Amino acid sequence: MAFVLRQITGMQKTKSKIPSFYENTDILYPIQLSLEQSSSESTAKYKSSLCEGETFADLTGGFGIDCYFISQKFSQSSYVERHTELCEIATNNFKALGVNNTTVFNRQSEEFLAEMLPVDLIFIDPARRGAAGNKVVLLSDCEPNVATLSPLLLQKAQKVLIKLSPMLDVSLALKELPETKEVHIVSADNECKEVLLLLDDNSDKNLIIKTINIIKDAKIQQFDYLFADESVTQASFAKDILKYIYEPNSSIMKSGAFNLISERFGIQKLHKNTHLYTANVLIENFPGRIFETEQVSGSSKQEIKELQKSVIKANIAVRNYPISVEEFRKKTGIKDGGDIYIFACKTANDLNSIIKCRKINLERK
Repeated sequence: MAFVLRQITGMQKTKSKIPSFYENTDILYPIQLSLEQSSSESTAKYKSSLCEGETFADLTGGFGIDCYFISQKFSQSSYVERHTELCEIATNNFKALGVNNTTVFNRQSEEFLAEMLPVDLIFIDPARRGAAGNKVVLLSDCEPNVATLSPLLLQKAQKVLIKLSPMLDVSLALKELPETKEVHIVSADNECKEVLLLLDDNSDKNLIIKTINIIKDAKIQQFDYLFADESVTQASFAKDILKYIYEPNSSIMKSGAFNLISERFGIQKLHKNTHLYTANVLIENFPGRIFETEQVSGSSKQEIKELQKSVIKANIAVRNYPISVEEFRKKTGIKDGGDIYIFACKTANDLNSIIKCRKINLERK
């Protein structure tokens, strides 16, 4: 009964997350934790777009989503997993999916790595939970520790692709893994899902940051830059709130490219610590959300009263503002929902401002 219930739950969870697996009635599902830790189909397909070659090894196979999609770019693949049941599930699922180029190994990743023949690509997704089941984000707390393994990983593969937590401090990871050639920060529907590090011992030192937001119909918002460029670029700052408000997507926010986004698109930052931008020009290819300004006010009691008269429901966000969303709602009585958006934020001259606006749906324009 427990097994049957797990299969029903697994199917429900993969219906939208991994439709290719959901549509195959012969797929078997693991425990809930393994499902939660697995990639979605869209992010796995993105990873596969970075890969090509003859031989490939996934040293932390898990549910096998990444291995399945990446293996399609290789002639020979190895799935390595320490948990016996996951290996049994992967063996069944690869057969059900018609995969005939992948061998399953029930081994510890470190042991397999030490003995394996060199390959074109190694993929590794270290476990990000401690002994007590708590989530961890430092490389040294993950298992296996890819920072200590990196010399051997690069000895065994031309390229190494590492999947890490979206909560990871990228700057700290780069210090521990100086062989990193590219950082890919991947979001789906504006929610940051994973950080990918591509290691290449033969690479030059021009580290590339790629920010990816996979949106509806597999469309991608992409913003790439050289890591060194952000620190030598100056953002321009707004004296007034203009016709449009621009909010970079979650991958750009995670990357910290706050100066470059201003320079590249010619938009003005509202405040040094407020990561919103404004312009009078509509930039349809902007990698994020765009809003049309309707009203700008301060935070005085009189101005709050005027806002209450015109807004009953709104989607509220605070950016560099002294109170939380919950406190703002309590103070104004504005309920959640509707098609009005309110940004409570700090603007020029350290003013606390309230921007009432509406989201622009470019698909309808």
